[in-house]
Amino acid sequence: MLHSESAHSFQVDLRGLVDLLSHHLYSSPRVYLRELLQNAADAITARRAADPGAPATITVRTGESLTVTDTGAGLTEADVHRFLATIGRSSKRHAEGGLDGAGLESARGEFIGQFGIGLLACFVVADEITVISRPAADPGAPTVEWRGHADGRYTIRTLPADAMPEPGTTVRLTPRADNAEWTSPERVTGLARHFGGLLKPEVTVVDPRGTVTRINDTPPWERSHGSPLARREALTAYCRTTFGFTPLDTIGLDLPAAGLRGVAYVLPTAVSPAQRAGHRVHLKGMLLTDKAPELLPDWAFFVRCVVDTTSLRPTASREALYEDGTLSAVRDALGRRVRDWLTGLAASDPALLHRFIDTHHLAVKALARHDDELLRVVLPWLPFETTDGDVTLEEFARNHPTVLVTRSVEEFRQVAPIASAAGLGVVNGGYTYDRDLVHRLPEIRPGSTVTDLDPATVTAHLDAVDPSAELRAAAFLALARETVGAHECDVVLRDFQPVTAPALLLDNREARHERTRSSLASGSDGLWADILGSLRDGTPRAQLVLNHLNPLVRQALTITERGLATTTAEALYGQALLLSRRPLRASESALLNRAFIGLLTHAMHPAGPAGPGTQPRKDA
Repeated sequence: MLHSESAHSFQVDLRGLVDLLSHHLYSSPRVYLRELLQNAADAITARRAADPGAPATITVRTGESLTVTDTGAGLTEADVHRFLATIGRSSKRHAEGGLDGAGLESARGEFIGQFGIGLLACFVVADEITVISRPAADPGAPTVEWRGHADGRYTIRTLPADAMPEPGTTVRLTPRADNAEWTSPERVTGLARHFGGLLKPEVTVVDPRGTVTRINDTPPWERSHGSPLARREALTAYCRTTFGFTPLDTIGLDLPAAGLRGVAYVLPTAVSPAQRAGHRVHLKGMLLTDKAPELLPDWAFFVRCVVDTTSLRPTASREALYEDGTLSAVRDALGRRVRDWLTGLAASDPALLHRFIDTHHLAVKALARHDDELLRVVLPWLPFETTDGDVTLEEFARNHPTVLVTRSVEEFRQVAPIASAAGLGVVNGGYTYDRDLVHRLPEIRPGSTVTDLDPATVTAHLDAVDPSAELRAAAFLALARETVGAHECDVVLRDFQPVTAPALLLDNREARHERTRSSLASGSDGLWADILGSLRDGTPRAQLVLNHLNPLVRQALTITERGLATTTAEALYGQALLLSRRPLRASESALLNRAFIGLLTHAMHPAGPAGPGTQPRKDA
């Protein structure tokens, strides 16, 4: 049996398509005005390709209905059928039709829109759209009216010549009641300025009273200025208007090969590296997005950019940048501009560099880790937390040829007072990037030595106690070692400053790992306990260093009663734990509670635990 074959065309449900656009492609109904301005600007570009002297104006009128009139190329009746009634077909992507001409091919690269769906955005706010157009290329061609409806119907009719005296196009729409806010005079003026503030054609908004508002202007980076100071003031004023802050400095962005111009503004306050920057990107004058974090490298989170480009591609919604090789190359080039500005400050404006680093040192540290040239320039300027206070590495290394760096903030805080008193130079390496950068100090300062802090280094710089004094304290020390040893910690007696510190807990990552292993092993049985036990590698345990110069410790060393001595040892260990500022394990929290209760009980009942009828001391 022979089977017949017939061809059919897809049917488009326009209402369903409009719903898809409004809920999934466009972020807000407000984009309808952007699409109208964009089409008007492209029509003017097309006309000026053939007639450079043609007028270039876009007029938006508000009232019960909204109209957008341009002095562009206009449409013939054939163009209307081809482009307005065919979804997805754009005159800017085809060389056919009434818009084609001698200069159109070169102008096509200047068009903003490329997808042929812009007019549909108007159906998001209106059920009917009217387009009246007169072509510029054929003076004898009639004026054409196209009237489209959201249900997919449209009509076309020819109007008298005086219906539109000059070439161009007028789009009229009457909003639905639920979208009237988007066509109010105030909202339209704000949207026109937001989207079209940098368009080349003159854009004006006329309200129902006839008041005319000029929307766009030449951006300050494209104007001529009388002096560098005048240019800086103009750029700063634009930043205050656009972003709402006064920048620490401005960085000119000019990439002729990529058709990009603009400016980067350095934020005057610190921001989190996790906060994605909101850069403003204009495509041929039309705002594409004010949230384009992909424009600059992640490390450049301390600047906000506004640029106008001709080469970057938009997504179909024209609300974001399309990720491709061009965008990647532009991102790298802009990153180099920001980096060059930063490295140039050391020679041109050290005071500004100092203010910048004070504000954005985290961003500079992130970049310097991977940029050797920048590292050499900025590392001497970067502040670090040290035993000499917050100082630069250059200043710190002058006083300490051997620089010790901790692995964590907690480790630094527990040794800093003692290390400072002992003359040791210690840098807090616990903050993001700091330890890596400190270890690179010898690259820019030959002769400096950097090494990770080892607890044994601190212990070696503490003074040994007189042998006779240690002998008198032997009984307490033995009991303390027995008590604290259950927590994988040794006890030693030393003389050190400051006198106010009764004890110091010297710990390191290996010792903490060993305690964790031991704790897991004691809580396990069978094969798992044997495996954990076999992992013990003889790592040195933490050390509780008692300060023999401290009055509290001297008093504790004289205790002979076993119960009180045990409680005192636990209390000294607990205090050292708290001073280390590291998280406490459950057993350590229990030790602190036990020591506190024991000392309180001894204070209330010095003869021992209270029994029936025992009275508390009157001075308790």
